[in-house]
Formats: sequence, structure tokens, C-alpha cells
Amino acid sequence: MYDIIIIGAGPAGMTASIYARRALKKVLVLEAVSYGGQIINTLDIENYPVESHISGFDFSTKLYNQAVDLGAKFVFEKCLKIDKNNSFFEVFTSNSKYQCKSVILATGADSRKLGIDREENFIGKGLSYCATCDGAFYKKKDVAIVGGGNTALEDALYLSNICNKVYLIHRRDEFRGDVSVVSKIKEKNNIEIIYNSNVTKLLGDKKIESIEVSNLDGSKCIIEVSGLFIAIGKIPENENFKNMIEIDENGYIVASENCHTNVNGVFVAGDNRTKLLRQLVTATSDGAIAATEAIHYLENNIK
Repeated sequence: MYDIIIIGAGPAGMTASIYARRALKKVLVLEAVSYGGQIINTLDIENYPVESHISGFDFSTKLYNQAVDLGAKFVFEKCLKIDKNNSFFEVFTSNSKYQCKSVILATGADSRKLGIDREENFIGKGLSYCATCDGAFYKKKDVAIVGGGNTALEDALYLSNICNKVYLIHRRDEFRGDVSVVSKIKEKNNIEIIYNSNVTKLLGDKKIESIEVSNLDGSKCIIEVSGLFIAIGKIPENENFKNMIEIDENGYIVASENCHTNVNGVFVAGDNRTKLLRQLVTATSDGAIAATEAIHYLENNIK
């Protein structure tokens, strides 16, 4: 019987394990693939306090080693479902069943991909899914961003203040984002909007040098860019919990800043919950909050 089972070994989950172990709770971390989450693929993190330059792999490894040194147990199995059995929970994986007194869901959210050739190859080599994370690497350069919602529009505005030129590529003839943000986009001299189009090819040797853009009318063009940012949505990893936990229309677990879910004893941390900002620093913050709330729950509700 574990005090806390944490599902997901990204920054949020591993931070939660550190806080839980410092409170001497018996902790199990379940992870389907490998520790680190999305951040492990980031070549250089520049916006995290204290560490002005660190790779995602090094950051994740340091966090993992810290959790292990404190006594957190990691098991690499995919969580399939959670059941509540009176005062405790049963967590089912592809191989086993575990019991615990509380659960922290920290499964994260995966960026929606374009689904074109060489996309995986260019991640961190001109292709990014986070403009606020990686935009500074493209100062005074030409870039493109794909998307039509508020995230894409706000990213385009952000990049326009850093980059020489920004191509905003949208598959429809109008944006889904707020009208006020669209107006600001149209006022920017260095943002060129390309409607009714999709990025269909990534061109370059070791990094992106240009992209092929295909219009719905069948025409194509090549645009030279140093960077391509994808902002077509996230896919939260909450499918296996939807029968138990309240989830919004976009698939995110409904929770406020205290990281409580609608189920007493189940908490959420990181990119898989409803929130305004999804960044490394907010993921680790969530981990600390969720663990602290779980500890309070155990002390006040579990004998």
C-alpha cells in the first residue's frame, strides 16, 4: 500500500515525488515510456530560474536522480485505469495492480503534430511546438507558425517582436481566435498571413532551411525560414481517467490552482489540467502544490 501513486514522470510528476518523499510518504511513480516528458527533447532550456542553459535531457536526469535518491520508486508501466475501493485506490497498469491512499495525475499533454515526413527528425533543429520556449533562438530571422487559434495568434505576435518576419499559415480562410488578437496581427507589418494553406514538406539537411506550403487551390510555394512553430493544439493524456475524473470539452482535467480534482484524494499536476500557462516552471510548481495537497489529504483523512 503506497501513500501516493504519481502517474507520469515528467517535470510535474517527478517534482511531486520529491515533495512527497521529503514528507516521508511512500511513493510510487508510474511512467509509460521514460522519465522526462516532452521537455526531454528540448536542446536548450533558457527560461528556467537558476539554470540559464541546460538541455532537457540533463534537466530531466537531474530531477529523476534527485527523486530516486530521496527514495521514490519508479516503475515503467502504462496506467490503464484507476478505481476507488472504499478509502483507497486501485491503479491498474499493463502488467500489475497497485494500491494507494491518494493519486496524483501528471500525465501531461502531447503537442498535436502536423503528421508530415521528417517532422520528428527536425524537432529541436528548426521545428518547435513552443514559441515562448524557443522563440529567442530565432532573433532577427524569418520564421513560420502554423495554426489558427489564440495560441497560434499570440505566438505570432510574440515572434513578431523578436524575428525579422513571421509567416502565419492557417488552413482556413478565417481565424478561430479572438477578434481583438486578429486585429493586432493584421496591424503588424512583419506578419504575413497565408490562408487556406498547409505545410506539406520540411526542407533542409541537418536543420530546417525552407518549407513547402500547399494551398487548397492546388498551388504550392517554397518559403525560406530558419524556424517553424506548430501551434495546432495539444492532446492531454487523460483518456484513461475520463470515466472517473471531470474532464472539460478539450480533454483537460478540470482543476484550479490548488490541483484538486472532483474526486477526493485524486490530484492533478502539469499540462494535463485546465490552466492558462503551460511551461516547465508551472509544471514543477503544480508538482509541488499537488504533492503538498496530497500530504494534507493523507494527514487529515486517512488513519
